[in-house]
Amino acid sequence: MSIHPTAIVEEGARVPESCTVGPFCTIGSNVVLGERCELVSHVVLDGHLTMGDENRVFSFACLGIAPQDLKYQGEPTQLVLGDKNDIREYVTISRGTAGGGGITRVGSGCLIMAYTHIGHDSSIGDGVILANAATLAGHVTVEDYAVVGALNPVHQFCTIGTHAYVGGGTTITQDVLPYSLTSIERNNHAYGINKIGLERKGFTRDEIKQLRAAYRLLQASKLNTSEALATIREKIASGEFGDKVAYLADFIARSERGVIK
Repeated sequence: MSIHPTAIVEEGARVPESCTVGPFCTIGSNVVLGERCELVSHVVLDGHLTMGDENRVFSFACLGIAPQDLKYQGEPTQLVLGDKNDIREYVTISRGTAGGGGITRVGSGCLIMAYTHIGHDSSIGDGVILANAATLAGHVTVEDYAVVGALNPVHQFCTIGTHAYVGGGTTITQDVLPYSLTSIERNNHAYGINKIGLERKGFTRDEIKQLRAAYRLLQASKLNTSEALATIREKIASGEFGDKVAYLADFIARSERGVIK
């Protein structure tokens, strides 16, 4: 068994010899690990936690911790995980509550990215991806193979349907349809140039004037992006616009996803 000398494994914990426990990990007395699990470092496993085989838990993740519920009074509730999950840095997964069924569940083959929170009594299916800082309140269900994007808060008692994809930054307050692509409407807009910042970085008055003129062609003219870019290129060739605008034009030309205007 590979247990780093700085790790703390309480009496009663079941850790197979095939597991690897890295520096400064803490494993509580009611934790049961499956075969070939790896705790990278500084991992906290607490409560009545049962973990399947070949799970990898990265630094500073906290699994099986007490639920963030004022009604919780220390009942022996559980967290149950399946096999072959990757649980990244600073993930927190709470155990269940007596009023919510007593068990938080995570299936198998999931990728749970950094800073994700899975609240008490939630149920995560197999093959789920929870991107960075996905925040699941209590009693949330995420069905098999769904993807929850980065920075997504999910209201308690909501269900994310199987194979659904929820775009980053989307707030979920109702159930998400299976097989759907669900995302918040994005109306991002570039509000001209960063004049004060450019002045502080030593851009000349003429350079800022040229950039403003180029941005007016991009944003305020009736030209589409390709037409505006062609006009800007003509002004660069004539010497009306200098190297800063040339960089802007090159940036637009090489963009594969399009630019925010």
